[in-house]
Amino acid sequence: MKTINPGKQIKRMHNAPLQIKRKWISAHLDENLLLKYDKRAISVIKGDTVRVMRGNYHGHEDKVAKVNTKKNTLDIEGITTTKADGNKIARPIHHSNVMITKLNLTDKWRREKLQRGLSEETRKEIEKEAQKQLIEKEEEQKKAEEQKKIEEQAKKEESTVEEETKEKLVKEEKKEEKPEGQEASTKKPAATKTITQKKTTAKKTSTKKTQKKEEK
Repeated sequence: MKTINPGKQIKRMHNAPLQIKRKWISAHLDENLLLKYDKRAISVIKGDTVRVMRGNYHGHEDKVAKVNTKKNTLDIEGITTTKADGNKIARPIHHSNVMITKLNLTDKWRREKLQRGLSEETRKEIEKEAQKQLIEKEEEQKKAEEQKKIEEQAKKEESTVEEETKEKLVKEEKKEEKPEGQEASTKKPAATKTITQKKTTAKKTSTKKTQKKEEK
């Protein structure tokens, strides 16, 4: 049942299930794509290159990083906002403010939908573009894996350097503590010397006393 009442339309739009909302997230195609695929609009997916047509980011063109079906918005690479704590987050943009300039053809189901009703030449072109995009995607994944490995190695090296510095500090502290113990050990013989001196003086005094008694 269709209705003209805008309140009911908005209510149905917000309460609609996700599978229906996902179909609504569509955007117009660029003139070249419109003539090539003979379609005015198509649903937006992750990986499509998109141009912002309205708003503060008018003219910005980049890939779609995320599609939010609940809010009918897109997260585009390069469009961010800074929070109060200084962290940067993606700024969502409504799909109606966007135009698709390049399609992501890595999805098999999407290619099948696009190829319906098209000539064989255009189908071959679509397959060639899909192969190129798949190769590029693999290369990007390899680069991302290499970067992760490099970052992990750097973290390991930093951890090893920190451990080495800690060990050096501990060794230096132990070396600084050792001389104090040595001084204490050297002081002990001095005390023994004084004791022996006292004993010798006592013996001398006792011998002198005995001599005086004998003389008397």
